[in-house]
Amino acid sequence: GEKCRLVGLRDVADIVLEGGAGLMLDGKGRVTIPARHREALQQLCEDKLTITKNPRRCLTVFPRPLWLEFRQKLLDLPMPYDDWRRVFIGSAQPVEIAGASRVLVAPELREWAGIERDVMLIAMGTRFELWDKLRHEAHEASVLAAGLPDALRDMVL
Repeated sequence: GEKCRLVGLRDVADIVLEGGAGLMLDGKGRVTIPARHREALQQLCEDKLTITKNPRRCLTVFPRPLWLEFRQKLLDLPMPYDDWRRVFIGSAQPVEIAGASRVLVAPELREWAGIERDVMLIAMGTRFELWDKLRHEAHEASVLAAGLPDALRDMVL
């Protein structure tokens, strides 16, 4: 198969993934990557991604080179971090953006994150999070209810 051009963060410092999109999984468990992210993902990873569990019960979608950096950092941690390696590395699924800009989300990952049909794809700068829509709304409400931390209050208010 074709090789993924592995780029480091230094090479793509000007690429920042931002924005959110409400999407629907199709009957086969595929989600369509919004057009506005396609060019950036082509540059970052030639459409190669890795999806893994996120401790907030959503999924993290990494451009492959950024996943490889994260994975290496996990592998470099001492043995007491094996449980976290199991969560992240043990659930990692390599995927590729296929025809019609779709990505297949593995059934076990969908089940773990409570994803059935309506999802939110949230860009987080260097990666995405894929949330069940209702779970995302509940999480966001709890974040807002907790109030702004001081560091953010100084920035936005």
